[in-house]
Order: sequence, then C-alpha cells, then structure tokens
Amino acid sequence: MENNHPVRHFRFGIVAASARSAAEWVDKAQRAESLGYATLVIPDNLQYTLAPLPALAMVAAATRTLRIGTYVLANDLRNPVLLAKDTATLDLLSGGRFELGLGAGRPDAAAENRMLGLPFDSGAIRLARLAESIGILKALLAGQRVSTSGTYYDVADAEVSPRPVQQPRPPVLVAGSGRQMLGLAAREADIIAIGLPPTATEATAAERIDWIREAAGDRFAEIELNLNLMAVGDQVPRWIAAQLRLTAAELAERGSIAALAGSTDQMCETLVQRRERLGFSYVLVSDEFMELFAPVVARLAGH
Repeated sequence: MENNHPVRHFRFGIVAASARSAAEWVDKAQRAESLGYATLVIPDNLQYTLAPLPALAMVAAATRTLRIGTYVLANDLRNPVLLAKDTATLDLLSGGRFELGLGAGRPDAAAENRMLGLPFDSGAIRLARLAESIGILKALLAGQRVSTSGTYYDVADAEVSPRPVQQPRPPVLVAGSGRQMLGLAAREADIIAIGLPPTATEATAAERIDWIREAAGDRFAEIELNLNLMAVGDQVPRWIAAQLRLTAAELAERGSIAALAGSTDQMCETLVQRRERLGFSYVLVSDEFMELFAPVVARLAGH
C-alpha cells in the first residue's frame, strides 16, 4: 500500500456539539486546551447541537492557543457572502485561529432543509453548489471584490472587511466520502475529512486516498488528511452505541480504521503506522474521550 504523502506532525482535536450551560462549554474548551489538543470543532445541526459560529466565538474568547473550526457546515444553509463575513470576523477575533469546515450536507439532512423552507436537491446539485460557494468564499477571504452570476449564486460587487488574520485566508476543510465529493476536496481544500462508515477498513480508506491523490495532482502534498475516531480503548461514542449498537471490540474485530485499541503505547504505534501508510496526521475524537485519549495527545502532538 503506497502512500507517498509527506509525513506531517500530528495534531489532535475534539469534536464537541453541546453543553448545558456557558460555564460547561467554556470549561470543556479550556480543558481541551490544557490537555494539549490543537482544535475544538463543532458539527452543524439545527436540532441537536449548539449554533456553531456563536459557540466557537465563545471558545475563542475563553482560550489562547486552541484553534476552532466547523466540522462541517452544511453549505445549503448559508449564503457564501455572509459566511465569508462571519469567517473573517471569527478569524480576526480569535487572533487567526479559525478553520472553515464545509460539506454538501449529509444525505439524511433533508429534514433540516425543510425546516428552512429549502429544497433538498440531489447530491450532484448540492456538490455543484458547494463548488460554486467555495470559489466565492476563497475570493472574498483573500480580499477580492467578487461579482459573479453562477448557476446557484448571483453576487454583485461583494467584499468583506475587516480581513481575516490568516493570510491569504483561513484554512478550508472539506468533508466527503464519495469520489466526486473527494475530487472537489482534492482540488480545493487545505484539509480533507474523509467520511467513512464506522466499520470501514484501512483498505477502504486507502481507496479514498487514491481518489484524492488522482484528483489533487501536484497539490496532494499540500493537503492535510483528517480521521475522526469512532472507538478509543474499549469505548465508543454514545450515538454509535445507541444507533448502531456497535462496541469498540466489534469495531476492532472488523478492522475499523476508526477504532484505536490497546494501551497508550499500542494506540500511539497504530497512529504512527497509519500515518506512514495512509498519511492521516490530523486526528479527532469525541469530547466524551477527551480525558481517555489525553495520554496519546501528550505523547504524539507535534511529532
């Protein structure tokens, strides 16, 4: 299994979606920072999570080094000009710590579009709309004035200020699993979150990475590859236990690339091997595992 991806230093983050109070949310972020996590990222869901951008603004205000990101915003729900404004503002107010994660919307997200009175189009249309949106976002965040009449967006003399701190713009993460979506990510993203079912094996991940390599061409070496773990030690997130009725042992037995079993030494060894074989260097875990995974972070972060 050939990788040919440059070895990047590890960085680790937590995926956090909710809190019962401001104090609990701030405490979670500050604890993640103190344990050496590089990022706190939040999913995008109208019903079950905090609103991503205000929640991240609070994290930025309560921390000093922790980077913040969306994992990932559903493109259909936001106008790209307004999102560019929000991104630039969050990047400025965080001192250049924001990472913009985008996706075309989960296949099961039709109900959220209906809540907003929006159609839920085919995957191909949602992908094409995301591609158009990314072009507008990148141009605006790089300080350009944008006028475009596309298939999905009409923009006239748009520009945003103040500018983001990160230049030429904050990093863009794109999440996807299918070949067309990963092709778009390969051409446009700084970071790619490869969406895999919890039971996906290393061979499945390798196939996806081959798709990315083929579509990225010369820029493949510039892309950071992200993996979201679904099992750490003998634990799985509550939603996996409840909805999929899978245990950590079952995931490990099936050879899941998203499962990390064994002692701290064994978990570190597995991550190093996966980085060597596949190129995954940016690893996320549920905030449920923040303390459990901390010894691995202490050992590998920045190495």
